[in-house]
Amino acid sequence: MALRFFILKWKGADILEYCKLQIGCMLIILYIAFVYCEERRRFKQHNKLSLFDLMLSVGMLAVLFDGATAYTVNHLDSVNGTLNIVLHLFFLLGLDSFIFLLFLYMISITTGLPGRQSRRFLLYSPFAVNVILVVVNIPSLKYHEGEISNYSMGVSAYTCFIMAGVYIVLSLIIFFGRWRYIEKHKRMSIFTYLSVLACVTAYQMFHPQALLSSICVTVIVLGAYVNQENPTVSELAHYHDEMIMGFATLVENKDGSTGGHIRRTTTYVKLLAEELRRRGYYRNELTKDFMKNLCMAAPMHDIGKISIPDVILQKPGRLTEEEFTAIKSHAESGGRIIQETFGNLENKEYAQMAYEVARFHHEKWNGKGYPDGLKREEIPLAARIMAIADVFDALSEKRCYKDAMPMDKCFEIIQEGSGQEFDPVLVEVFLDIRSQVEEVHRIISHKE
Repeated sequence: MALRFFILKWKGADILEYCKLQIGCMLIILYIAFVYCEERRRFKQHNKLSLFDLMLSVGMLAVLFDGATAYTVNHLDSVNGTLNIVLHLFFLLGLDSFIFLLFLYMISITTGLPGRQSRRFLLYSPFAVNVILVVVNIPSLKYHEGEISNYSMGVSAYTCFIMAGVYIVLSLIIFFGRWRYIEKHKRMSIFTYLSVLACVTAYQMFHPQALLSSICVTVIVLGAYVNQENPTVSELAHYHDEMIMGFATLVENKDGSTGGHIRRTTTYVKLLAEELRRRGYYRNELTKDFMKNLCMAAPMHDIGKISIPDVILQKPGRLTEEEFTAIKSHAESGGRIIQETFGNLENKEYAQMAYEVARFHHEKWNGKGYPDGLKREEIPLAARIMAIADVFDALSEKRCYKDAMPMDKCFEIIQEGSGQEFDPVLVEVFLDIRSQVEEVHRIISHKE
């Protein structure tokens, strides 16, 4: 009995000698997975499987097989050769799969994954070729003795690290290419874990006996969870969105609206922006963060109306020149209110977009709008998108001073405004999604 205990104790110490890094990394990842799943359960976030979910699962497997191979490669005399090969195969495939998922994740959180099958094929095909090469060449894997630890080399290992390097470089290119359009508070975290990944991978390539791959996996999972995937933060953001929508609806009630204008225009803005991105227009600007901030900023476009007297906003007849001037002042007032109210928010990108939407959504493509007479691309993209949604809804809905226009007439006026009042590219896309716009109008107006 004592001998058996001694043997088990010795084996445990032997495992720790070669696998302590992997064991420590696995404990961290398991803790993150537990907290992540518990928070999703608590907030009832039972949406479909996400890329982060896949990264978390594949990351755990990669670390598990990293630890297993770290042990077997140092015990070649006592470990079955076939088992050793199989474990190395799973480790290499797990590591490559994790890096590839990170690459897809970077695309997802910036511009979004492409919808076209042809573009997705271009993304997946190099990874598929890499998997085939790793599997085919795994039997020729060679083992070398190092000063710190034994390690494996061969075509499969070279292929794995080369493809990992390629996808790391591509991830960095995507990140720096979209740097301006990623929320500032996210940039440092993403930069940190991509830098750690690049440095550790480069060191591992030149010092294969280091066996540091698990550090990469752990830092990426931790960074993504803390900065982008924390369910608690997502829930707080949801409450924030609801508060904004409620506040904007209260302001909208000043001119007799029931809040449908806010919901409709916000949905029109989202539909138009998504279709623009799908077609590849303004691809650098229309990142995931831009889209999220735009949908949160859209309800605030008429916040300046809070400073306009009700007697003017609710006047059923024709406005005098002085009254119309007062109405126009809501754009400038709205920008000022946003700056004073949201100027100290951590999310500076959202505050800036809310300001742009509020102040510039009445600017015109030909420079004849207000309050600043901006023209063409001088007008921020968010405000140009908002302008079409706002005018269309104003035309299609009954107001205290006018009746609703027929749908055909509303779209005709938008088309006539192409190149004059509105960005012609945005008008073209808006007209193309007419059926979706009409459906949104029907559903939301029916609920009022």
